[in-house]
Amino acid sequence: MDSQLSGGFLKHTLYPPSNFIPSSITLSNGVNVSHNAIGVVEITPPMADKAIVISSGIHGDETAPIELVDDLVSSVLDEAFVPTSRLLFIIAHPDAIHAHTRFIEENLNRLFAGINPQRNKECEMANELQAQVQSFFEKGSEEPWHFDLHSAIRASQHYMFGVVPASSKATDIRPLVNFLKASHMDAVMFSRTPSSTFSWFSAEKFGALAATFEMGRVARLYENNMDEFVPLRDALVALMCGKALPEPSAVKSFSIYKVTRTITKTDAAFNLAFSDDAANFTYFVEGAQLAEENGTLYSAIAGGEAVVFPNSKVAIGQRAALLVQPFEPDLSKPLYVNVERDPGPVAFS
Repeated sequence: MDSQLSGGFLKHTLYPPSNFIPSSITLSNGVNVSHNAIGVVEITPPMADKAIVISSGIHGDETAPIELVDDLVSSVLDEAFVPTSRLLFIIAHPDAIHAHTRFIEENLNRLFAGINPQRNKECEMANELQAQVQSFFEKGSEEPWHFDLHSAIRASQHYMFGVVPASSKATDIRPLVNFLKASHMDAVMFSRTPSSTFSWFSAEKFGALAATFEMGRVARLYENNMDEFVPLRDALVALMCGKALPEPSAVKSFSIYKVTRTITKTDAAFNLAFSDDAANFTYFVEGAQLAEENGTLYSAIAGGEAVVFPNSKVAIGQRAALLVQPFEPDLSKPLYVNVERDPGPVAFS
């Protein structure tokens, strides 16, 4: 174990031995560290109240999350803090990290809906990661959490934001919203339809408090300004150690959105009515044209809509954009993002 991770979790993930063998060690503070697979480290304290997955590298060019996960694992190994939660740290897709690209053959973050045929590396990896997460959550009955960390490929009106997946589980997500505020995120948006993302997998299959985090912009490895993410790191450490979360930012506002629609590309003729590099959360007034495909027009609905993750170049059958509107939930009551309810305020209260 010492020799495997002595150079760091990320270094071992990017340059693994040809004969990797799972191994484990117990630190002097009683915390067990298990190196389950290349890019997968499990932390088990003597007593735990939560089970938290923190994943990165699902897209290989989104490097700030990778550096953050590497730092957190090093801090555990150095005994800089003692977690009171079981932890599963993931740095995925070393091939894409080396190539500084989102994926090699297929978008990994669309492959978490079940076992995939092994047609490429991404399918094999998704199958392995689903198995690792399932094994991790099924080992205990602690409260399940999953933060899937990403970086945006475009500018954004909100530099850091979370996306909470919709699931059929009745999970009150108010603790997750509180965490987002404590980590000084700028915004969160609530989905309304099932997806096949990594965070959705944990929410749907295990009722986890799960979200995809967008941490700033894509950059080369070790060219990120990690000072930008200190509040997120502090909040993660507090959560992992069972301590009070930091106070929300006194100077940053926190916006909540709900997804109104998903625009799916169904034909090569699909076109957005605005530039592909439009910033996330760009707002369009009611009636403004958003996209066109074989004569079908998409226009902003009453009240206007903001666009998130627009990309006309996605594969046919994949999401080309999310459309959202501001939302003000009553946080004094349980808050659900549940696909079995009708759209509208009732779906989130």
